[in-house]
Amino acid sequence: MCGFAGVVSVNGGMRGDGLNAAVMSMNGAIKHRGPDDEGLWSDIQAGVALGHRRLSIIDLSATGHQPMVSHSGRLVIAYNGEIYNFQEIRQVVEGRNGPMSWRGRSDTEIILEAMELFGVEEALRIANGMFAFALWDRQERKLTLGRDRLGKKPLYYGWSGGSFIFASELKAIRRFPAFDGDIDRNALGLLMRHNYVPSPYSIYKGVFKLPPACVLSLDKTALGGHTGFNPSPDKPGASPKRYWNAGDVILNGAANQFEGDEESAADRLETLLKDAVKLRMVSDVPLGAFLSGGVDSATVVALMQSQSAGPVRTYTIGYEDDPESEAELAKAVARHLGTAHTELYVTAGDALKIIPQLPELSDEPISDTALIPTFLVSRLARRDVTVCLTGDGGDELFTGYPRYLWANWYFNDWAGRVDWMPNGVQRAVSSIAGLAGAVSGSAKLKEVQKLLPLQTPEEVYAGLNYHWRDPAGVVEGFVEQETVYSPENHLAKCPDGVQRMVYLDMASRLPDSLLAKVDRVTMSVSLEARCPILDHRLVEFSATIPTSMKIRGGHGKWLLRKVLYKHVPRELVERPKKGFSMPIKVWLKGPLRDWAEDLLDEGRLRREGFFNPAPIRAAWAEHLSGERNRHFHLWDVLMFQAWNAARQNEPALSDV
Repeated sequence: MCGFAGVVSVNGGMRGDGLNAAVMSMNGAIKHRGPDDEGLWSDIQAGVALGHRRLSIIDLSATGHQPMVSHSGRLVIAYNGEIYNFQEIRQVVEGRNGPMSWRGRSDTEIILEAMELFGVEEALRIANGMFAFALWDRQERKLTLGRDRLGKKPLYYGWSGGSFIFASELKAIRRFPAFDGDIDRNALGLLMRHNYVPSPYSIYKGVFKLPPACVLSLDKTALGGHTGFNPSPDKPGASPKRYWNAGDVILNGAANQFEGDEESAADRLETLLKDAVKLRMVSDVPLGAFLSGGVDSATVVALMQSQSAGPVRTYTIGYEDDPESEAELAKAVARHLGTAHTELYVTAGDALKIIPQLPELSDEPISDTALIPTFLVSRLARRDVTVCLTGDGGDELFTGYPRYLWANWYFNDWAGRVDWMPNGVQRAVSSIAGLAGAVSGSAKLKEVQKLLPLQTPEEVYAGLNYHWRDPAGVVEGFVEQETVYSPENHLAKCPDGVQRMVYLDMASRLPDSLLAKVDRVTMSVSLEARCPILDHRLVEFSATIPTSMKIRGGHGKWLLRKVLYKHVPRELVERPKKGFSMPIKVWLKGPLRDWAEDLLDEGRLRREGFFNPAPIRAAWAEHLSGERNRHFHLWDVLMFQAWNAARQNEPALSDV
């Protein structure tokens, strides 16, 4: 796991020592991503420089040093991530090219040679991994940027001062001398709606995220400027091109449903999961796993332990004020599996101390309070290990979120099956419909139907997920932007409403919020996080599984549970999962009130000019009075305000 940065100047932009100095400065901003080694490669005549920071995981020797030049000398790569099936790809390369004299054992060298031999896109299609890279073709003077299928590793890029710049994090982009750092108000509005900035946008004007499963190839003409460039995938001209498509995966899965029974589906799932876990246990440094009391991480740890010669190291965070938190459930699972378990119970004070670090941790504003416990458990694990496996992806692939249960009920089980709805779904229905009490009983079907003007899965998704529904009323100068949520990008051909919602999560919320959060937080402490459930083979298999095998009796992840029950007694994981939630709504009225009041001050909001103060001040008043809980909406604003203050070298928070 690593980080990289680079610059290409083809129109009389930065040259000579200034070019190298700029990239080294950018590199320095992401030292946390790679504390073990630093590298620079440049071709001053071509106006290109690549920088790299290395966190050594596979082949700890100098033969894994980056940027790396291919054996022929034609290609140069700066790469972040892991190719888990690198040994298999090595055999493919040697089968085509004959025996090779490899420099070392790194996956970087192998994927680089595969790119030269097969071409970039073909090499990526046979690769199983998480990655982002910048590849310079010295012969064609062409730059190619690429990202893994699910978007686990980040990559930002854009034009600044006549140069094309790119990096693993915005921290590095900000170090480029000509970067002006203007805030994109349209992206800010999207942040207010979604609690993150969806691809291909970033919080800065002219800086974009490369979407997942895309490559962007730019020749000398394209590198000269962004005229005619479109950051959205698969547009005419210079734009990112997909080599894998989550929408196509879901549509193909719907057209080719798994034909076996539930037992054979569970067996196939376990086989794929076991292999995905095994691939991700390959490491030359100590390895462990995050373990909560939930199905996803418990399944990953169970399959790790079944393939490990000794106890797997597992890590959990608990909350001292809540002795029945998921830490107790995790402890029971760890005891049953025989892992070497470490837990840490933190106080409200411990959690509050992390809040001043959130702007730095998130890099780009993400208003997800789960940043706090994720950082705490990452810091805990990093004391012992350099790699941790996680359970990320289980909710998306196997319908674990309440919104999927609600959608399944709303679109598939509307008639005569209301009484089984879980309490969480009932509360969601009540909230959207404006009902005073929970929905129960078929007598309320027509009442709910009248009150819910939701005709499509995408409307249901918006009703359950959007924060500020009308960003134009909150952000000054906001103009609506095309995203995966735009009607023209909906997966309307998919007959399953639940899977249409899964697509929205896979295409945007998963890479741009959940995985971005995990990447930034783990890498802030130089810890590599691996997600076996998000192996692309599992993604493709899960798309073929009927929703009826995923949702059963008002619970999601039914098929995943069947796998877990083979390793862990059902009663250990079927107890209510409380999670590690931050009582932000309470803290905003208590220890965080002065901080929030300063950032939400009406005069400050007007002076800074990004927000319309009226709806924000109204939400703040409602929250303080107890009239309504508005902490989700307020946290969106507060995280941007704190981030903006931090980037201007202002104190984002006083001691709390």
